[in-house]
Amino acid sequence: MTDALLPPLSAPTERLALRFGDRDVSYGELAARSASLAARLAGTGRVAVWATPALETAVAVVAALRAGVPVVPINPRSGERELAHILGDSDPDLVLTPPGAELPAPVLARARLAVAAGGPVDPDTTAGPEPDPEAPAIIVYTSGTTGPPKGVVLPRRAIASNLDALARAWEWTADDTVAHGLPLFHVHGLILGALGPLRLGGAVQHLGRFSPAAVADALRGRATMLFAVPTMYHRLAAEAEADAVLAAALGRARLLVSGSAALPASDHDRIAKASGQRVVERYGMTETLMNTAIRAGGDRRAGTVGPPLDGVEIQLVDDDGRPLAGTGEDVVGEITVRGPNLFLAYLNRPDATAEVMRDGWFHTGDVATREPDGYLRIVGRRATDLIKSGGYKIGAGEIENVLLEHPAVAEVAVTGAPDPDLGERIVAWVVAADGPRPDPQELADRVASQLAPHKRPREFHFLDRLPRNDMGKVLKRSLAPPAG
Repeated sequence: MTDALLPPLSAPTERLALRFGDRDVSYGELAARSASLAARLAGTGRVAVWATPALETAVAVVAALRAGVPVVPINPRSGERELAHILGDSDPDLVLTPPGAELPAPVLARARLAVAAGGPVDPDTTAGPEPDPEAPAIIVYTSGTTGPPKGVVLPRRAIASNLDALARAWEWTADDTVAHGLPLFHVHGLILGALGPLRLGGAVQHLGRFSPAAVADALRGRATMLFAVPTMYHRLAAEAEADAVLAAALGRARLLVSGSAALPASDHDRIAKASGQRVVERYGMTETLMNTAIRAGGDRRAGTVGPPLDGVEIQLVDDDGRPLAGTGEDVVGEITVRGPNLFLAYLNRPDATAEVMRDGWFHTGDVATREPDGYLRIVGRRATDLIKSGGYKIGAGEIENVLLEHPAVAEVAVTGAPDPDLGERIVAWVVAADGPRPDPQELADRVASQLAPHKRPREFHFLDRLPRNDMGKVLKRSLAPPAG
């Protein structure tokens, strides 16, 4: 049995490993159950896992990793067309599902194996050789914002090295319990939130469905770390201001970690004021896992994602791919990454792989500035968040932060739109807070006075909600001004 990714399973104890709701599994139980399933998977070419937020998903993924079989986590909320594409592209030999799960037609058309987290365990298992560190471990499909989802092939080397680098950055040990309510088909929820604790010998406490009450209960109990995304922290910020119990629970955490998108400075400040605890941000992608992180003992500076992790190299490059020297808000460039955290390839897509991998550097498509101490400040996506207006390069994120400080603004997204005079004009999409709708001119003047006149939005649209994906990221490509 191969346990180099998850060493505690080689000498399991009765320490808690996984908790999903009121269901617990110790390391001893997890080792036995995953070993039994791994023996059945040995020799399989590839398996998919129907990744519900349940104990069965974690057991299935651990078993596949122990068997040395690449695993494809499947979002159970995917539509039939997307499911058919992912299953056709990855072509798994088996789909591992929870017993009794309601499954759509593309999954029913595949060979399946129900994974039970309880019941009898087959003790007859055989040990297999440890796969090469470059062997594929997990294939995570991207959100597909620019076409059909692509399968990101992550090797065992990338997962092991990245989790170890995060452990050093966050002083993360076996004494920690990570609480989160994130999906298990994504890097943040599955690799960081589930495999991270299991690699270190700590515990995972999955909240099931996220709620501030569930977070408070977890942090008042054994949980020491919380992993969440900005939409969750926005709710926590609002409720902690009125709920002393929640505020105190957040204050007890050893570490509050936010990722998957930038956390607005206003929410940083609200949580800090209510709880005395400042959130730590990190920056990563499916293809690179984590690239940077604010250290546990470092400066928790709102709007930044910290310096590179150990072993990770980062360059900012211009539009022609040339490295940019210097620091400060005027040095804006695309983030490129090199290190042991990189993926192997996009499954079946050598063209797409060659497009982003150049001379050993992964071109992220994300744009940032760099501070003198190495902290990165993410401007946004090159395609949607870097606005070229009137000869200036303008980051959408800084405008969004200023607008979010207005009490009448609940949510906001800033984009660029073609403009015959400016090249692009700045457009703000606003979800108003309860009460009177804010005056667009007042909002534009606020940006001009806080940042610079050329950064003020020229156009405002008010929405009931912003379009978001399952991880809470705003889908800016879905925002388009009405015709005329």
